[in-house]
Amino acid sequence: MTAKSTAVRPESHLGHTMKPRQLTMMGLGSAIGAGLFLGSGAGVQAAGPAVLVSYLVAGTLIILVMWALGEMAAANPTSGAFSVYAERALGKTAGATVGWLWWLQLVVVIAAEALGAAGLLFSVWPVIPVWALALIFMVVFTAINLTGVRNFGEFEFWFAILKVLAIVLFLGVGAALLLGLLPDVASAGLANITSDFAPAGLGGIATALFVVIFAFGGTEIVAVAAAETEDPEHSVGRAVRTVLWRILVFYIGSVFVIAAVLPVSSEGLASPFAGVLDAARIPGAGTAITLVAVVALLSALNANLYGASRMVYSLAERGEAPRFLSRLSGASVPMVAVGISVAFGFFATVLELLFPDRILPALFQLVGSTCLVVWGTALVSQLILRRRADRDGTALPLRMKGFPGLTIFGLVLLALIFAVGFSAESSRIQLLSTFALVAGLAGACWLGARFAARGRHPK
Repeated sequence: MTAKSTAVRPESHLGHTMKPRQLTMMGLGSAIGAGLFLGSGAGVQAAGPAVLVSYLVAGTLIILVMWALGEMAAANPTSGAFSVYAERALGKTAGATVGWLWWLQLVVVIAAEALGAAGLLFSVWPVIPVWALALIFMVVFTAINLTGVRNFGEFEFWFAILKVLAIVLFLGVGAALLLGLLPDVASAGLANITSDFAPAGLGGIATALFVVIFAFGGTEIVAVAAAETEDPEHSVGRAVRTVLWRILVFYIGSVFVIAAVLPVSSEGLASPFAGVLDAARIPGAGTAITLVAVVALLSALNANLYGASRMVYSLAERGEAPRFLSRLSGASVPMVAVGISVAFGFFATVLELLFPDRILPALFQLVGSTCLVVWGTALVSQLILRRRADRDGTALPLRMKGFPGLTIFGLVLLALIFAVGFSAESSRIQLLSTFALVAGLAGACWLGARFAARGRHPK
């Protein structure tokens, strides 16, 4: 059979003005947000230095997921991304379910990042209350998302550069501190890591694993953004190739420094990057990194609002959400989708006013394991669609190496994460809640499709 290309142009109504450099930097910076700047400290508190095991396991999984998504996104760049791929591989109910699940996950994360950024800024500038800062952030980034994808991409480009530079500088200071190169500053060396590597045992690693998974959530936005990028077939490949070294350098490197410098009982783990720099006794460095963390969280908020609005737009385009959610502005922005995606964030600021300091921890607990369902669906979809393409002799612009072995390994790793998760009470409750949510969404999507079909074909 003659090979043919299946590379498809994205939705014709959305803009295609995001630059390849913007998509690449989004790939670098999309997951550098609340999970790294705040969640890394919680991970060390839960597992001690053994949190590195959690990062290695979750990092390996997200690398495989992104390779699989890259293959599918290069062949079919669409704002529905893994929701569309799941629909093609597993049917309409599966596609709609994973789309709505990811959208719900993101709207919660948007609220968490607004509150997290507000809390960090309040810690160094206690003038405006947290709830009011969060409200200001929500208004500003809603406006940015309504101005067009080119402006959004440029904001993310410079935000990502700032985050990357800050983490590189942090790693340099951390290395100097651990090697005893800073004058008048005692180095703990590797004592904190070697003295008690896993103080909470397997249960602590399991608990930290779900904190870490939250940190990696958002990386898959690159597959969504491919639909509005110039030359997506090549841009996606460049963005996906950054995932491996980003995980190794930014995440594993940063968490190694944090675990080595700050003991499990350290109060500095509440804001771990600032805690490390305070231990290095660099004047003003703790405040500076806190401000960078604020920018990082706002960048992630910006990207997640973009991703959520495009997903619900795609669902509306495919008849899996009310049609009015696909309405576009003159700048080719799904403005109603942006509005509904940001609504929960505004509601969360009101809750923060009523229940100070209690909303952010609750939001973190809601979204940890939903990522696993989305990633697992992406791997299964790629396994099916790649076999289908190979059987039909279809040429793909980007092919995942090591197929099917690496895809299957990713699914095995995912199954092991679920098994470990059920071994700890805290993560077990989270997993059961996620399964109940998925079952409810799947039932609602199936019923919605039945009613829609009955309306189109009345007896």
